[in-house]
Amino acid sequence: MTDVGIFEWPPVASFIDREEHLARLDEWWGGAQELPINLHGRRRTGKSWLFRRFAHGKPAIILVARKAAAGKQLKDFAEQLEGALGIRPDIPDVPTLFRVLLRSARDRRILAVIDEFPYLLPRSKTDTDRVLSAIAAVLEDERDHSLLKLVLSGSTTAVMTSLQQEKNPMYGRLTPLVLRPLEYEKATAFLTTLEPIGRFERYAISGGMPRYLSLLGDGDLRTTICRRILDQNAPLFNEVRTSIEQELIQSGTYFSILEILAGGAKETAEIAAAMQSKLSEVTNYLSTLHDVGLVERENPFGALAGSKSGHWRLTDPFFAFWFRFVYPFQDSLESGLPPFDLFDSEVAPALSQLVSIVFEDWARRWTRMHLGPVATTVGRWWGRSLDSLRKSGERTSEEIDIVGAARSRVNVVGEAKWRAGAMRADVVKELDEFKIPALRQAGFKVSGELKIVLMSKNGYAPGLERLAESDDRLILVDVPAQLAP
Repeated sequence: MTDVGIFEWPPVASFIDREEHLARLDEWWGGAQELPINLHGRRRTGKSWLFRRFAHGKPAIILVARKAAAGKQLKDFAEQLEGALGIRPDIPDVPTLFRVLLRSARDRRILAVIDEFPYLLPRSKTDTDRVLSAIAAVLEDERDHSLLKLVLSGSTTAVMTSLQQEKNPMYGRLTPLVLRPLEYEKATAFLTTLEPIGRFERYAISGGMPRYLSLLGDGDLRTTICRRILDQNAPLFNEVRTSIEQELIQSGTYFSILEILAGGAKETAEIAAAMQSKLSEVTNYLSTLHDVGLVERENPFGALAGSKSGHWRLTDPFFAFWFRFVYPFQDSLESGLPPFDLFDSEVAPALSQLVSIVFEDWARRWTRMHLGPVATTVGRWWGRSLDSLRKSGERTSEEIDIVGAARSRVNVVGEAKWRAGAMRADVVKELDEFKIPALRQAGFKVSGELKIVLMSKNGYAPGLERLAESDDRLILVDVPAQLAP
């Protein structure tokens, strides 16, 4: 019988959130489900903390792979397993490692975690498929004789997600558990010393990543950004570079594309022109970035997937911050540019624009949560201005931050503004005279009981407040109150 000890994790009291994931893991641990868990998510989402929190108090073996020769890693694992197994196992290859772990749990239930699993795989696809096929065969041979509960974890998104794909040898042999960045309401647990507006600013910069939140969650904003991000010795100074180089080959080209997107480009043709590259080449690079979850194609509300009117954008707000304010100035910062000077000249004037993108996403989610019965689908819409205005050259295009519909009818529209100064009544006038008519012109059925949701960081001007008293369409959201925990 093996002598696998009870795993004790000292920071257990510091663990924040992820209750849903822990509940799923607890159900898996106590149930008859035999399939291993494929725990994956981008770097810094908190996978290591999650599986250690789950392992706390259980008989567990945790093996952490690293970038090293396979033989050296397997030798280290054998040494680590000796104490639990009573003998040092002979582990000549990765499939044998799986066999040893499965056989260690013949008599009782044991948890085994292999973290950073992709580091154990060969570089070539042919060799990787061969190893994965052998692992799949071991799982098939041993599963009926083992009580092992196995978790494979990794930050290399492309590899971990490929394990679930139909052509992969591991297809159907793993249960996926994806760890994503925290939503704002849960991220506030890291931001307890700040006021609501300050909390949201830190959330918008961090993108909801637990590690970033823990580093950016206190102190005044200027000092925190300079000391934690912009200083050449700061913990997040090279964070994005490390993440991309871990995920992608030819990272220089991808860096250029992400910098261009962070600068405001939205179309493939814009990116290709800025890079002086062929459109087809840039399309392929964007497809790879999309596959690993770094960019997404955003379509206007009501458009079908693949619409030519869609825009590219970065999925991670911290990547957007880094490529906007860090990457272009890294050489200067390493050559002596004071971080506070960079903050004052580049970050401070443009930060609200970056935060506003995240605020609009939050506003649409708020609309789903609070107006769901009349807004089962919510998105952002952009399109052509009224034909008469286009012909005169007065206006060419329109955009509405919030459009919510149910049963093919638009019941909600709205605007979300993260700006200095109060929102004025002319926002409603512009919706009524230009934007809602353009929505109708585009073919949308607009309800006669339309609600207009307005969200402003700095409240509402007296004229708009008076208008809201007489216009029952208007919903003026108290943003600080809604952002409070």
